[in-house]
Amino acid sequence: MFIREAIEISAPISIVWAVFSKVEEWDDWNTACQSCHLVSGEEMAAGACFSFVVRPFTLPIKVNSQIIKCEPGQEVIWKGERLGIHAVHTWTFKELNGTVLLDSHEEYSGPLLWLARLILVPRRLHHLTRELLVSIKQEAEARYKAQKVS
Repeated sequence: MFIREAIEISAPISIVWAVFSKVEEWDDWNTACQSCHLVSGEEMAAGACFSFVVRPFTLPIKVNSQIIKCEPGQEVIWKGERLGIHAVHTWTFKELNGTVLLDSHEEYSGPLLWLARLILVPRRLHHLTRELLVSIKQEAEARYKAQKVS
C-alpha cells in the first residue's frame, strides 16, 4: 500500500527545514500527531529515533520510528513498525523559485495490511498525511511572513 501527497510551501527551504526538522516542536503547531519527541539522538539525523502518537480512529497509536537517511533540506527517510504493519516514510524537499515542494511518500507492508484495508485505515492515514503537510505549510509560511515583517 502506498500513500503519496505533496504540497507547495511559499517559504524558503531554510524555514521549511527548520519547521520540519525540530520534532520536539511539532506539538506546538501540528494537529496530525501528538507527543512528538526524540527518543535517541539530539536532532533529526540518520540513526536518530523518535516517537509520536496518531489517531487514525478514536484510539491512539504510538509509533516509534528510526531515521535511516537524512540529507537536511533534501530528503528524510524513516521506518517504523506497529501492529504487524511495516512502514517506510520518505520526505523530499525541492526548492522552486522561492517556494518548496514537499513530497510525502509512505509505503506500508506486512501480514496485517489486509485488516487495515478492511477497516479503512489507509483512507484515514492519507487524511493525517494531508493534515500534517498543511500544518507544515501554515507554520513555515507564518514564520516566513513574521521574518519579513521584522
